[in-house]
Amino acid sequence: MTSQPESSHPAAGSEPSPLLLVVNRFDDEFGEYHRFVPGGTHRLAYLTTEDGLPPLDQDSAVETVVVPDLDFDTLLPAARRIAERHGPLAGIVGPSEFDLLTAARLRAALGVPGWSTEYVRRFRDKTLMKHWIHSAGVRAPRYLSLEAGVEAAELVDRLGLPLILKPVDGAASRGVVLVRTGPELAEALARIAAEGGTDYEAEEYVEGAVHHLDGIRSQGRFHFVTASAYVNTCLDFTRGVPLGSVLLDPGPLRTRLVGFAADALDALELWDGPFHLEVIVTAAGEPVFLEVGLRPGGAGVPFLHRDLFGIDLFAEAFRTSVGLPPLSPEQQPTGSGGGWLVFPEPTPPPQRLTARTSLLGVVPQVYAEALPEPGHVFDGEGGYDHAGGRFLFRGEDQLSVQRAVSAAISGYRLDLDATVTVRG
Repeated sequence: MTSQPESSHPAAGSEPSPLLLVVNRFDDEFGEYHRFVPGGTHRLAYLTTEDGLPPLDQDSAVETVVVPDLDFDTLLPAARRIAERHGPLAGIVGPSEFDLLTAARLRAALGVPGWSTEYVRRFRDKTLMKHWIHSAGVRAPRYLSLEAGVEAAELVDRLGLPLILKPVDGAASRGVVLVRTGPELAEALARIAAEGGTDYEAEEYVEGAVHHLDGIRSQGRFHFVTASAYVNTCLDFTRGVPLGSVLLDPGPLRTRLVGFAADALDALELWDGPFHLEVIVTAAGEPVFLEVGLRPGGAGVPFLHRDLFGIDLFAEAFRTSVGLPPLSPEQQPTGSGGGWLVFPEPTPPPQRLTARTSLLGVVPQVYAEALPEPGHVFDGEGGYDHAGGRFLFRGEDQLSVQRAVSAAISGYRLDLDATVTVRG
């Protein structure tokens, strides 16, 4: 399906504004790309899934093409046709974690400026990422690629136990396995081999508290950065445990983590762009690099930052990725207590929701919530966006928000009917 407004062609004699092509899978406000280039400074064209249509401003777009999937081979012919009809492309953007490399490949194929495939792979391939980090002398876990035929004994000898197995290009802890014993490792390796998984790595397990840093870099500086402590972990979330985080108060830990993040991003040569960087802080207080995404954080991160600090991380990510200056002024946020919490879908699926509790007015620090409606069927595909419940918190400081998050975990309830038949 293609839509094209009558005004897509410039008036005779006028110079058309630069044309940006967007690869879109978002079905919410993060897909309102027209907001990211105000004042008609750029023209926009979209390659989108059908689910991604609602947030797109099709009336102002030069063209919107609905595609069955966002695979490179599907998108390339459509991107070529858009460039032929509307003029050369000034940039191609794929803001989702899962579209970053596809967008880079499209840029390479069509001769469009922007992040190269080699550059983007630093942020998608976890072994390559840690190679760059290690090379700069920044501490990160030791690792080995799981090449065909690798033996459990070799991994234990090189990395010790426990250790982590993870897809090299995964996200949101999908496919991540923590193994603590030799038999568990052998079983996990056999399962990965049986499933045809070759793009895996084994990683040294580092004990400590996991934190994340979020923000935007512009010309090698932090245009904006925050540091947060996770409540539980992303791996816990895949096992049915609520996941959240709380912004750190100003102080030595926050200062140390921001400095560490700068070193890690310098190592990866991320001078302009967004980041969601995860760090383990050991019991001795030493930061250890975990991984970084070349995109804003998910779950409650973008909403919280918009509400507390007035910054649209997705807008700034979009702009910096195509060489445009940020819309918001540079700021170094201090003193704002906030956090977020996401409940996973109940397991095993499918289960139908019959009732759920609201925490607005119950936990005073909860200022917003997004709850599934009774009758919703949890199918196991919801992830962070279509979860069992999402909450945003605002408080005086880190401690008050931590207590509020704990109260929310204790107080939120889902009533479920597991006798559900889902028709294909």
